[in-house]
Amino acid sequence: MSMRLELFTVVALLAFAGCFDEPEPAYKSVPEGARVYLKDMGLADLKGQSFDASKVDYLNLDRNALTNVDEVASLAGLKWLRLNSNQLSALPSLDALKSLRRIYLRDNKFAEVPETLKDLPALTDIDLSGNPVSEIPEWLAKKEGLQFLSFSRTKISKLPDDLSAWKRLKALQLGDLQMTPEEMSRIRKALPDVAVVF
Repeated sequence: MSMRLELFTVVALLAFAGCFDEPEPAYKSVPEGARVYLKDMGLADLKGQSFDASKVDYLNLDRNALTNVDEVASLAGLKWLRLNSNQLSALPSLDALKSLRRIYLRDNKFAEVPETLKDLPALTDIDLSGNPVSEIPEWLAKKEGLQFLSFSRTKISKLPDDLSAWKRLKALQLGDLQMTPEEMSRIRKALPDVAVVF
């Protein structure tokens, strides 16, 4: 498959499903007993919720009213964490989550990229769209191994100058941002093989 056709395919998938919408084969690759769904339960906190830290690979806490998720920090085997549409403005230290690959934080109250993501070696996907984030820190622009990033509907207007570590991204979502045409052109030029969606 040519690079141009491959990019078109990725962009089409982003347009129709979004790269963070859990394509069925991906989430079904997690054993059923390792998936925990607590979405849409009106949870204000996680007190009273018990997790088997040795078994949970996937935790979905979307669309609750959570303001902190301290209990998540002990789930050392966690690979996927969904926290979309809560009331979060900060995360606890996640240093123990060395296997965490995907973290989805869409539509919360983060004013900045949580620094605790800096030292997660397996991280590939970060979704911070719909948060009042205004800047991408240099450490994130230098983070290797990332594949999917979304900053759509944030307050970001410019990306860091050096984007060389992001050349291996599969997709970068930057929709509904106040970016100049010059900045968009610079990003496309810096990331020619990445499916960038403005």
